[in-house]
Amino acid sequence: MSEHNSPGESLSASKPATVTVFASPASWIESDALEQCRQVAALDGMIHVAGMPDLHPGKGAPIGAAMASSVLYPHLVGSDIGCGIAVFPFRLKRVVPERLAARFPDLDRPLDPEQDADDRAWDVLRGEVPAGHLDGLATVGRGNHFVELARVDTVLHPGHASRLGLDAGDLVLIVHSGSRGLGERILRAHTSVHGAGPAPDPAAYLAAHDDAVRWGSLNRRLLAARVAHALGAAPTEPIVDQCHNLVEVRDGVYLHRKGAAPGDGRDVLIAGTRGTASYLVAAHAGPDANHSVAHGAGRKMSRADALRRGRAKHTVEELRRTPVGSLVVCGDRQLLFEEAPTAYKRIEQVIGDLVEHRLATPVATTTPVITYKTRAAGATPRPDSQRRGRGRS
Repeated sequence: MSEHNSPGESLSASKPATVTVFASPASWIESDALEQCRQVAALDGMIHVAGMPDLHPGKGAPIGAAMASSVLYPHLVGSDIGCGIAVFPFRLKRVVPERLAARFPDLDRPLDPEQDADDRAWDVLRGEVPAGHLDGLATVGRGNHFVELARVDTVLHPGHASRLGLDAGDLVLIVHSGSRGLGERILRAHTSVHGAGPAPDPAAYLAAHDDAVRWGSLNRRLLAARVAHALGAAPTEPIVDQCHNLVEVRDGVYLHRKGAAPGDGRDVLIAGTRGTASYLVAAHAGPDANHSVAHGAGRKMSRADALRRGRAKHTVEELRRTPVGSLVVCGDRQLLFEEAPTAYKRIEQVIGDLVEHRLATPVATTTPVITYKTRAAGATPRPDSQRRGRGRS
């Protein structure tokens, strides 16, 4: 049995920090990701590193990990502070995917507070924009970020799903986005002086960090409102909104999460791929897992490998119409291949590992209907139907 299959066992007995990876023998965990966990465990002040079943290598730190330390390390959170996934109930009278996909707004174009002052999406804004960061407002970003209209498929825990107001056949809008440059600016301000070292003024970093977390949550609400208005639905409040790139002060310890969702009694949407189900779970992770759960299926291929292998196996048309019959709106051909379902681990295996280790209970699955990655190639902006006809109050 390989070392990553033994929860509770330290990967490096000579180090004070422990490393636990919650993955079964059937799960593929790259050796580079395990090595990054060991490197993090060797940092001054580190107490415990918990790897999730979606663990994979990242830039400077593993992705899919929760890391507890007496010292605050900004690089363990990374540049996209505030990135997370929100789920919004969605009501439509008729669902024709091709027609709805054509009506999606251009989520690559930011909302401008002055030029778009009368856009109804602003109704979700309460108070001021955090940190006054106006760049990229209401845009989804690239990489693995997406906005997805999905249908609740299988309800696995009827009582819990009912409390969330969900039933089989219901529509939801899933939004995965982050702080659109704000978190990167915060990290760069630190690393340009201190590199991968600790924060010299944890309170100052946390104040800026908290702004980015609030900004990311606002951005997910703005994105959902833009899509709702464009598709003729009423905007709703999210039933789930969990950030998975953040640091939390818990019992006097800095709990860094990079690609790991808070799992202490929270409801979490664990994203699959654009061609597979996602899972809504009730998370109940304890201290061994640093009170965290997985945030998605997790990459099994680098972007370069996914691009090379994908071009040999798939056509663009195959990737824009998925095996589950959903549509992917994406005008960037390279991104289509990089984000192909085959580039990711099996979501069922990730969920199975969480269940096996008693970190989460599945509540329901969702199946994609339309996934927006970036504006469709050759698309022309539709007439703006989101105006109020009056300025912001």
